[in-house]
Amino acid sequence: MTDHRRFSRDPRIDPEQGSRSGRRADPAAAADADGVDLASTDMSAEPSSREENTQSDFVPGRTGLPAEPQSEAVRRLESQLDEARERHLRLAAEFDNYRKRNAKERAELSDRAQANFVAKLLDVLDDLDRLVGSDSESTPLASLREGLSAVDRKLWKQLQDAGVERIDPLGEPFDPSLHEAVSTVPPPDPSLDHRVSATFQSGYRFKGNLIRPARVQVYSEQGQA
Repeated sequence: MTDHRRFSRDPRIDPEQGSRSGRRADPAAAADADGVDLASTDMSAEPSSREENTQSDFVPGRTGLPAEPQSEAVRRLESQLDEARERHLRLAAEFDNYRKRNAKERAELSDRAQANFVAKLLDVLDDLDRLVGSDSESTPLASLREGLSAVDRKLWKQLQDAGVERIDPLGEPFDPSLHEAVSTVPPPDPSLDHRVSATFQSGYRFKGNLIRPARVQVYSEQGQA
């Protein structure tokens, strides 16, 4: 009698039948077939063997770096503050010295410029001394006048070279920024209204800056400049 069980196939254990039927193989069986040791991937929940005191503290923004002790941070900031304060004081002292040195140099430059101007007037002063020391009885009046005119021209040349300008606005329109009206008179002609009729005292400008206004008389129909 032939044992038909030897030739029977159980679809539950037939690999080919299982694959054709679309059913997934048993994970345990597949592991046993491949010889893979699943114990090597054991994700045990046992705690790490590393000690807690060997772990670095976590600092936000500084991953992996130990936190700086508060006392060390205070000392470091105080040192930086002292350095900044010393640098500020040093810069302030240097600026003060520069300001004083600059003021001194400017004063010395002004003194030298004034001394140079006075040196140019020495010839004029010498001419005046000679005129004053001359014998008025033996010197003709015409010669004295000619000498005074020569001194006046020399003096004005030096003043003009230095930047001095005389203001004599006779016949010009009245300008309150340059002229000082001390009196008014009715104009002989309407076209002369608000014009300077006489100069009582000349004005002066130095390098374009007014140093003294001219004192004048002004033509005015209304009696005011």
